[in-house]
Amino acid sequence: MELYNLSTEQRNNASLKLDQMTSLEMIQIINEADKGVAHAVELVLPKVAVVIERVYKSLAKGGRLFYVGAGTSGRLGMIDASECPPTFMTSPEIVQTVMAGGNTAFFQAVEGAEDNELQGELDLKKREITANDVVIGITSSGRTPYPIGALKYGKSLGAYTVSLTCNENSAISAYADSAIEVVVGPEVLTGSTRMKAATAHKMILNMISTAVMIKLGKVYENLMVDLNASNYKLVERAKRTIMEITGVSYEKAEEVLYLANKEVKPSIVMIKGNVNFTEAKKAIELSNGYVRKAIELIHKKNETE
Repeated sequence: MELYNLSTEQRNNASLKLDQMTSLEMIQIINEADKGVAHAVELVLPKVAVVIERVYKSLAKGGRLFYVGAGTSGRLGMIDASECPPTFMTSPEIVQTVMAGGNTAFFQAVEGAEDNELQGELDLKKREITANDVVIGITSSGRTPYPIGALKYGKSLGAYTVSLTCNENSAISAYADSAIEVVVGPEVLTGSTRMKAATAHKMILNMISTAVMIKLGKVYENLMVDLNASNYKLVERAKRTIMEITGVSYEKAEEVLYLANKEVKPSIVMIKGNVNFTEAKKAIELSNGYVRKAIELIHKKNETE
């Protein structure tokens, strides 16, 4: 499909007089356009759910998730991937981003990098991907050569491939096992897909990574129990989480947290199961990382003794 035929490249009739508007009028137009993004995302939720299940199954058996993109799309992948270790205490290897032009392109555009399909393949090849991995190619237009090259290569190895675009019948979707095409329509600023298109894609990437981590046992109720308590704010959040789940005092939560090497999961199990750190860690391991199951395991063991 020619670039000028894409919905993301069309002119938005509501903003034809953008250069004549007051500041308030401009942002009112932008705000009105943004209201439609959530609805567009809602329409593709069943497809997003399919991808979440596949990513979860992949990560549960030792696979990895790769985001591949250029420009804004690559930056969105970098943001989501970089937030997983502090939020869910995952290894940086679990969720990675392969960006056209390399990591430096996050800060400064590398012109022409997105047009090299072969480089997309070569950069993904360096990550030594396998059939256990998932590759998500992110491109608003759906025709960017770099992620297309990566998806082609991933598919050739048997990896599960996903296209995340903002146009129907996108070129990249031909190489995807699952195609998420969230159609947000013309941008207020014609062709500036860092706006609605990027917002839609960030929403979807947040959904995928968050839902997968929940399914992997990184969350208890709606609380982060695998966060990396690496600074004051996160240590305090860890204490509050322990207090919320167990009902203990601030002082008790602090005491147990430090006995558990600042790990929230064993802290909760220690209190809920009335066990020491070693016993809590063992129960969590036997429960594949799920706090609720670990507590149930300890209670069942106590009942039989």
